[in-house]
Amino acid sequence: MKKVTVIGSGFSGLSCAAYLAKNGCDVTVIEKNDDCGGRARQFTHNGFKFDMGPSWFWMKDVFDKFFNDFNKKSTDFFETVKLDPGFQIIFKDNLLKLPSNWEDILDLFESYEKGSSVNLKKFMIEAKAKYDIGINTLVQKPGLSIFELLDLKVINNLSKLKLFTSYRSLVHKSFKNKYLRSLLEFPVLFLGTAPKDTPSIYSLMAYSGIKEGTFYTMGGFVSVINAMKTICDDLGVKFKFNFDVENVEIKNNKIVSVSSSNSKFSTETVICSADYNFFEQKILPKKYQSYTNRYWQSRTMSPSSLLFYLGVSKKIKNLEHHNLFFDEDIEEHIDDIYKKPIWPKKPLFYVCCPSKTDIEVAPIDKENIFILIPIAPGIEDTSDIRKKYYDIVLDRLSKYCQIDLKQIIEYERSYCINDFISDYNAFKGNAYGLANTLTQTANLKPKIKSKKINNLFYTGQLTVPGPGVPPSLISGKVVANYILNKELC
Repeated sequence: MKKVTVIGSGFSGLSCAAYLAKNGCDVTVIEKNDDCGGRARQFTHNGFKFDMGPSWFWMKDVFDKFFNDFNKKSTDFFETVKLDPGFQIIFKDNLLKLPSNWEDILDLFESYEKGSSVNLKKFMIEAKAKYDIGINTLVQKPGLSIFELLDLKVINNLSKLKLFTSYRSLVHKSFKNKYLRSLLEFPVLFLGTAPKDTPSIYSLMAYSGIKEGTFYTMGGFVSVINAMKTICDDLGVKFKFNFDVENVEIKNNKIVSVSSSNSKFSTETVICSADYNFFEQKILPKKYQSYTNRYWQSRTMSPSSLLFYLGVSKKIKNLEHHNLFFDEDIEEHIDDIYKKPIWPKKPLFYVCCPSKTDIEVAPIDKENIFILIPIAPGIEDTSDIRKKYYDIVLDRLSKYCQIDLKQIIEYERSYCINDFISDYNAFKGNAYGLANTLTQTANLKPKIKSKKINNLFYTGQLTVPGPGVPPSLISGKVVANYILNKELC
């Protein structure tokens, strides 16, 4: 039984560890922080429970499949709620709430644009076809060769995938109403590029988020992490926390040990679920790096985020669980992220208020709120900048909620680029990983297998299949299956 070391205990790391342990590997997970979860950690303050990263999820079937692979169900560990409305979008001159019921969604579309319900049905049929081929076939590939795409299922469905059509053109061809267009384009905004530059295959996101619905785990998203750790524990996976990898020993093109400032242990196989760029550029000697610094600098990253975690002493009206503030020009904000890049002049932002659904995350008669502003990775992050944007979003949010929020906030914390770098060694302080552009899809992403070290593999948001929680779960399984199929473990 080979000794396997997984670096990082986020979704991809825990997923990979679980699949390898299930198949007889001796697995140890090492983590630089004092608990599991990576970006899905949780912190508490005086009865407030804050998810630090993900707060909701789509692609529920991906989570179900993971637990089923270990003869479990998600309900064995936590309660899942389908939100209604899934989210609301606040425009300058309109308010749009997305119902959870499909027939109600069709009615909503029809109320904004006559005949659009028929187009939405057609749009979702095509999106489901992309979802089925994308999630069940394409993203299950290790991305090591173009020949992986010669799968009969892929070949037979190439016309449906419309790889060279932009997501925006797909949406705009079927819908004329600006509010409906914004509703449909929202799911791809966090994939790392503008809708006009996103391949139309990612309409699968709209299918999952709009047709299937938005889900929340009671107690916070950390419930999923805790469930995955329990599975790992039951399979004999060992954990070493507060282990910040500083060095690796390499012999005969293999890593034979990993070490921190005060600890060292041997290994036979290494899976890096930590930041791919950091491990390559800062841990590996230059001659063992698969990609140059120039290569990494040329990559298109998904956005970073400025986050505010707020504990509020009163219940707040007008907010739903999920709220998107599209009350400024979306195109201008997109350009500020992806083209310039600069701090947005008139930021759009997202507000999550999980206490609308979950009484566990805030004291009685109080609210748990966090605010997220998508920003360009790698830009300047200072306390003055954070304060400036805190004032901007609090003023707009207060106006919408008809209350001076600053007067009733009893706890506040910010989190931004510098924190992503400090806590996760995140390249340029990215929050979501590598952007899903056409030139960074499938086998065009950084490889799961090192080109220079025979027993080193990568998983997570900077390799296949890409950013987001469900893809990270799949990424761990893809790497584990590759290692097991090649009998490398």
